Amino acid sequence: MKRLFRSQYDRKLAGVCGGLAKYLSLDPTVIRLLAVILFFVTGFFPFIIGYIIAIVLIPNEEDVRD
Repeated sequence: MKRLFRSQYDRKLAGVCGGLAKYLSLDPTVIRLLAVILFFVTGFFPFIIGYIIAIVLIPNEEDVRD
């Protein structure tokens, strides 16, 4: 079963992009580039709020391991 989590090893800030990339089976660099583009397109503040919410809601990889 696929589960979304914040990556413990493939992280730059909090592991949100690394975990999302693993969940979607994509390269983490692609997700990070999309995140940077969204950061500028949304006008900074909405993206930052969304990223903080993702950090709080998505569990860490250590907490998800069976």
